[in-house]
Amino acid sequence: MYIEKVNSPADIKELGIHQLNVLAAEIREDLMNRLSKRGGHFGPNFGIVEATIALHYVFDSPKDNLVFDVSHQCYTHKILTGRREAFCSDEHFGDVSGYTNPEESEHDFFNVGHTSTSVSLACGLAKARDVKGEDGNVIAVIGDGSLSGGEALEGIDYASELGSNFIIVVNDNDMSIAENHGGLYKNLRELRESGGKCACNLFRAFGLDYIYVPDGNDIGELIEAFRSVKDTPRPTVVHICTVKGKGYVPAETKKEDWHWHMPFDPATGESPSSGDYEDYGSLTCDFLMNKMKADKSVVTITAAVPVNIGFTPEKRKEAGAQFIDVGIAEEHAVAMVSGIARNGGKPVFATHSSFFQRTYDQISQDLCINRSPATLLVNTASVYGMHDITHLGIFDIPMMSNIPELVYLAPTCCEEYFAMLDWSIEQDRYPVAIRIPCNGVVHTDTAVDTDYSDINRYKVTKKGSGTAILALGDFYQTGEALAALITEKTGTAPTLVNPRYITGIDEALLEELKKEHSTVVTIEDGILDGGFGEKIARFYGSSDMKVYNYGLKKEFIDRYAVEDVLRANRLTPEQILSDITA
Repeated sequence: MYIEKVNSPADIKELGIHQLNVLAAEIREDLMNRLSKRGGHFGPNFGIVEATIALHYVFDSPKDNLVFDVSHQCYTHKILTGRREAFCSDEHFGDVSGYTNPEESEHDFFNVGHTSTSVSLACGLAKARDVKGEDGNVIAVIGDGSLSGGEALEGIDYASELGSNFIIVVNDNDMSIAENHGGLYKNLRELRESGGKCACNLFRAFGLDYIYVPDGNDIGELIEAFRSVKDTPRPTVVHICTVKGKGYVPAETKKEDWHWHMPFDPATGESPSSGDYEDYGSLTCDFLMNKMKADKSVVTITAAVPVNIGFTPEKRKEAGAQFIDVGIAEEHAVAMVSGIARNGGKPVFATHSSFFQRTYDQISQDLCINRSPATLLVNTASVYGMHDITHLGIFDIPMMSNIPELVYLAPTCCEEYFAMLDWSIEQDRYPVAIRIPCNGVVHTDTAVDTDYSDINRYKVTKKGSGTAILALGDFYQTGEALAALITEKTGTAPTLVNPRYITGIDEALLEELKKEHSTVVTIEDGILDGGFGEKIARFYGSSDMKVYNYGLKKEFIDRYAVEDVLRANRLTPEQILSDITA
């Protein structure tokens, strides 16, 4: 085996083409070992094996800087740069993250997990090199799906201004997470069909040199192309065509399903069944499908992640023109929904919490200043959401709840979520955001309100005295457990409140609580700084009310266990009770 002798990129430079192809097969075996047992980004990593080998064969990392867009395709890069144990040895899976990470290796320059950033980041590396009078190649590797992101196009637009060595490898597999959307992909298709020779060339229009590699999984062709641009004095695009999921038939044939995949049996491609269970993705899709069928003005929008709310290819086809995937363009999506709402439509835009971070300006300027009655569904906004440092969903409350005119709602259960969603779609006064619950599908037999027009009115669900618990959204069940524990330990039942509204305070209720309560506890599924609890504490600042705020510390956490984070932030009912009775 060749792979056993590879501890750095230098170890592959003396191999011949046949040996490199054998190495590629061995790398796929290691990738299969990790991905089948741990899950992860399958298609991107299997598709770029040969290109990564060729890059390290020709260039001299880390002197030559490689920047991977999203970096969810960096596993071969990690194997070739001394981290193979994390792929071939099960006990070392936890040694590396799913993205590039400078703490792991000098060959990684950025901790990256969001898309469309590589060209801009690499432009910065190249500019620093130039102003310091140094040499070396700077290479940005970006997938065709990422090109729809505004930052990618901004970076490409600037790249020609460098006027020095700068290489953009466009990994074109005719796919984003789902299918690509947007006019630039018509030009990529023309370039593929013409062998890179069609008159209209997006990259040349930006002032970049351009070469085309028809088979981006052919190591020999790739090496020849990369050698031709090594040490180039001009910003250059190398457009390579690869097969997403290359080398594994299920991933090649069902590319969307295998972009990211749960652990599976390599022989069959099947994941272990966890039984029938409800999830908010399919439930949300079914709800919106019914709304769209009943009302042609209802439009659902996603940004390259349609399955985050259950819109499979079949559901997208069924929805027709009332479903829109804008590609990786969240900023455009928010501005677009404002326009749809302004012209009488009823738009619903859904994506993940960490992706909404890109849209702050559009939510503020395009949506809320104009008071457009659109609905934003914020998914995986929770400590229970995605666990990678680049995809944390715990920062949305301070970001979104402090934008004027926005109504941000935190449902506590399935029935309340869909009541809020139905109200939001049908009302015409407010821009509304709703946190999709993330702690499992919780049901209630208690009737929920259907009208949320009386903004910032909290709901007392259990009347008590002494202590009042304001438990927001996903943490309402923690509040219920805390209330039961207080009753058991002290003999006095506390008051339990479902705040519902993240964006404001119920001054009348908070004032009323002063009469029979000496302590208020707030619990929120997000960071404390700038969050919900601080609003409550500020209200009571001049009074004798004792206020305890519980939430998450403002920090970046990576690959965490939820239980560990909850304990570290004293978010278990037992810890909270201990604090307030100390």
